[in-house]
Amino acid sequence: MSKPKISIITVNYHQREVTGELLRSIQSCTYPNMEVILVDNEQLGDDTPFYQEILPKVQVINSETNLGFAGANNLGMQKATGDFFFFLNNDTVLGEGVIETLLSGFSIPDTGAVCPVIRYAENPEKIQFAGFTPIHPLTGRNSLDQMLSDQPWKESYYFHGAAVLIPREVVEQIGEMPEEYFLYYEELDWSQRLRDLGLKIQVGQEVSIMHKESISTGKNSPLKVYYQTRNRILFMRRNANSFFVFLLFFLLISLPKNWLKLRQAHAKAFRRGVLDALVFQKSGWTDPVEFSIPR
Repeated sequence: MSKPKISIITVNYHQREVTGELLRSIQSCTYPNMEVILVDNEQLGDDTPFYQEILPKVQVINSETNLGFAGANNLGMQKATGDFFFFLNNDTVLGEGVIETLLSGFSIPDTGAVCPVIRYAENPEKIQFAGFTPIHPLTGRNSLDQMLSDQPWKESYYFHGAAVLIPREVVEQIGEMPEEYFLYYEELDWSQRLRDLGLKIQVGQEVSIMHKESISTGKNSPLKVYYQTRNRILFMRRNANSFFVFLLFFLLISLPKNWLKLRQAHAKAFRRGVLDALVFQKSGWTDPVEFSIPR
């Protein structure tokens, strides 16, 4: 019986050595029917020879502009020919048997996407992701579920963008990854589109990948603060049952709290995120250099 074709899509952003480690792990996989598409974001040269020395059949797409996480993945999907899209962060390491196990999750009725457990590369015993809780209607935040159950599969409210397998036919129904976010919250919004169709998200608890978290943006950088702040508001505007209730909580509780506790650079990034979301209604890319300039 033929195996469905898997299109592995990953995005590099000035981290070719890190991406090379992912390609080496993919090279070790024995799944017989897959293609690998690498979108090299904001690439003014061409590192294709470097990547193809590691994985000869990798397809490299060079983008001179920074398309963001969603835009780059969408570009990869446009070139992909697989029956399934397997989105993998470039700072992950893929293990043997992950693809086969994840495919088996689609035997569960109404499943629209599946994820593996995600573990911290620096401490593989520690789980980063085994599911997501729903977004809270007041705070606009949710939590990572980091506990395993005694079942092979567990339903999650959202999937994790670092590693998710989605059938092509589902993407054709929900549309491409939303590019308004540029960075952060896009997979939560995309997950919501999937759930709006009555489909479910499953986490395969018997397989995992390793993740070197936040290599591109830094674990607690002003860049991360800006996009998470702006996109939290954008997500709630698009998806909350009562955006006004969230906005009231945000302005009276969250904004004063964060304004006082954040360090100067982070406070400026937080302020920019709030202003761009509520006043200027800005989405997409924002130059991170501007975070250091008072507005």
